[in-house]
Amino acid sequence: MTQSLLILVTLTTSAWQGPNPAIQQASEQDRQQMLDQLKITEPLRKGANGSNKDAPNYANYDESKANPYPTLPDPLVMNNGKKVSSAKDWWNKRRPEVVELFDREIYGRMPKVTPKVNWEVLKTTEEKNGDFAIITKNLIGHVDNSSYPDVKVEILLNLTTPADAKGPVPVIMELGFVLPPGGIPGGRGRGPGPGAAPTGPTWQQQVLARGWGYAVISPGSIQADNGAGLRAGIIGLVNKGQYRKPDAWGALRAWGWGASRALDYFETDKAVDAKRIALEGHSRYGKATAVAFADDPRFAVAFVSSSGEGGLKLHRRNWGELVENVAATNEYHWMAGNFLKYSGPLNWNDLPVDSHELVALCAPRPVFISAGSLEKGDGWVDAKGSFLAGAGAGPVYKLLGKKDMGTTEFPAIETGLMDGDVSFRQHTAGHTPGPNWPVFIQFADRYFATKARR
Repeated sequence: MTQSLLILVTLTTSAWQGPNPAIQQASEQDRQQMLDQLKITEPLRKGANGSNKDAPNYANYDESKANPYPTLPDPLVMNNGKKVSSAKDWWNKRRPEVVELFDREIYGRMPKVTPKVNWEVLKTTEEKNGDFAIITKNLIGHVDNSSYPDVKVEILLNLTTPADAKGPVPVIMELGFVLPPGGIPGGRGRGPGPGAAPTGPTWQQQVLARGWGYAVISPGSIQADNGAGLRAGIIGLVNKGQYRKPDAWGALRAWGWGASRALDYFETDKAVDAKRIALEGHSRYGKATAVAFADDPRFAVAFVSSSGEGGLKLHRRNWGELVENVAATNEYHWMAGNFLKYSGPLNWNDLPVDSHELVALCAPRPVFISAGSLEKGDGWVDAKGSFLAGAGAGPVYKLLGKKDMGTTEFPAIETGLMDGDVSFRQHTAGHTPGPNWPVFIQFADRYFATKARR
């Protein structure tokens, strides 16, 4: 019998260091240029302060104050007020409306035409990861820049599969940390976040134990993680070095575009079962994972870890990170320029969509939503706000013949809601996906139906 491997592509975040003064200044100039386009002349509202408890704008962690706008848009009610009641109407009528609103107001429009990517295998290495013999390919994706040679984009991707595989394997892909050619061998991503001491096998070894493969793609090689880089990277290349328009794509969607180009490569690699690719990301890359998964129906399963505001946290929740934080100079580049409006003069409840509808765009495919604990430092991402987004997508999953979470009551910590196709678990550690990796792998295995290797 032919053995099938699951290749996991994950997105992880390295420790963030503040931008240098030149990058900060260029980001401020770019953001101001967008504000000028939007004709916003008054200062935007300040975000929450997540570090100083004595600050007047210290982040709220009081549930009694968390829902100033408790009414969410109904994901099944069309712009004309009519409610869809069939899968056909969801796909043909309501879903296109929701996509348009996210494109215009939240994440920006992906260009209709983007450059082709030519993938090159730079190096193939046979080695071991723990007890597992593996084959790692270090790849680079050359993005066609003939339309604008001043911008060069080369995507870094590492792919690892079991050396003894008898056929194509599923893969978990992570948006994560990849050094340029000649760097880290074996495609290993960053380890768990601060304060998460690794115990037991790594997530990569857990994946290999299932007979799956894993991949890591570098978001920074696709698009810089700052506003100064918006006139370079894939956004700058397509835009020929010009400033963005208010509805143009931001970095989250650009990173997702890069993940899709990696999936294009997997469809050509005989070692990979391209119909069984899981996508994983943590923190800002958790945001990008949610966007990429909603955008590209070829991805089979998603692991969205601690994605917070701009990801799966409800925008209308006053808890931890706020819309205003993401609209600030160090994060606005993730989003469409139009998103700035909702930090002033408009407010959160003026948003035409919320994050439960982003989960709904992933339906009917399985999504695992993950977060850490408030006490260990993951309160900023609002675990309950992400849970509510998953629960709020339930009507769409049910309409499409799938299972929702089965409850709208926030569960006790480490009580996983894993029976549905949209699932949730909050662990007791901090800002890390680590403790939920075994849970996610079991969740993914329901859809990939493999046997653990001995």
